[in-house]
Amino acid sequence: MRLTDIIVRELKAPKQGQKFYADDVFSGFGLRISQGGTKSFVLVHGPRRERVTIGRYPVITLAEARAEAKRRSAEIILGKFKPKSINFEDAKRKFLEACEVKNRARTVADYRRLLKRFPFGKTQLSQISRYDIAQRLDKLRKTPSEANHALVAIKVFFRWTERQGYLESNPCGALQAQQPVAARDRALSENEIAEVLRLALQQPYPYGPIVALLLLTGLRRGEVAAMRWSWIDLQNQTITVPSEIAKNHRRHELPFGELTLRVLQTVPNTGDLLFPASRSHVRGKVTTVFNGWPKAKASFDLKLTNVAPYTLHDLRRTFSSQLAALGTPIHVTEKLLNHVSGTLSGVAAVYNRYSYAAEMRSAVESYEARLERLISARI
Repeated sequence: MRLTDIIVRELKAPKQGQKFYADDVFSGFGLRISQGGTKSFVLVHGPRRERVTIGRYPVITLAEARAEAKRRSAEIILGKFKPKSINFEDAKRKFLEACEVKNRARTVADYRRLLKRFPFGKTQLSQISRYDIAQRLDKLRKTPSEANHALVAIKVFFRWTERQGYLESNPCGALQAQQPVAARDRALSENEIAEVLRLALQQPYPYGPIVALLLLTGLRRGEVAAMRWSWIDLQNQTITVPSEIAKNHRRHELPFGELTLRVLQTVPNTGDLLFPASRSHVRGKVTTVFNGWPKAKASFDLKLTNVAPYTLHDLRRTFSSQLAALGTPIHVTEKLLNHVSGTLSGVAAVYNRYSYAAEMRSAVESYEARLERLISARI
């Protein structure tokens, strides 16, 4: 096909993937159209048929693209031009290395996990289409939350590759979340609390104590997994989560009662970490803290008889709901949850430096007394 301005303008996007229209005027030069309608001029060259993107239409015209293709072709023949080329696996490795410098360890771990949802391996970045990415996301349609997280991760990755000059057009720029994920509002009932806590107190280290601490303290899963003895003051019965571990980057000191103390006393002291990883290397990656969540939770939940499906984060919501049932003021609950939004935000947070330590301890003691009554009433 001899490409003309009219033909380039009128060519339609394919229903799936990408389509390349070769130009009869200059060998190797042509127009690539993606499923989303993006039109890019490219040059195909060499025995491996490598593709170099010249630029997007209509940012550059057909005449400009054809002239640039001839110039680059001449440079390739003379050995003066070597197009940048990188495959997905190498780009992913470089991306994660860059993230490790500026992002939190948890964020890097999330990117590493989510990018595994896109097993493009040694495929050149320029050969990955929007359709290829959409197909991978479609495999996650039964878990929309995971699909949305994966979409965010792959978008961040491809934006980074553009900034690095590895890619001229982002194949997933127009992709959107398949469906909104409804906010969870699950909190365990009193009967469910009693069953989960009783089982947690009976189950061996490490998962039993982890579940008990999640329910007793309202801490996040990652905060409990990373817990260290150096954070815990057994005499004053406080746990201090450092700012670099807390999700909101704010140091968090919370009191605990006798029931939590009994749980902590069941944890073996084999080093500073309460819950170190059972293996130092998992799938070739160095690990330090407990990370066997799916298997451990599945085994634990099999022993529950009257508890509806729940997530570990639902235990934090249950903690908050039970405090509300006890009449705990919302600002005290937010302090216990280490929330930075709500009643103690903005100007109020700047001027109100009162720690609410006494109120927090009173709330925790009332909460633990309530849990003691629940599990003793259902033995």
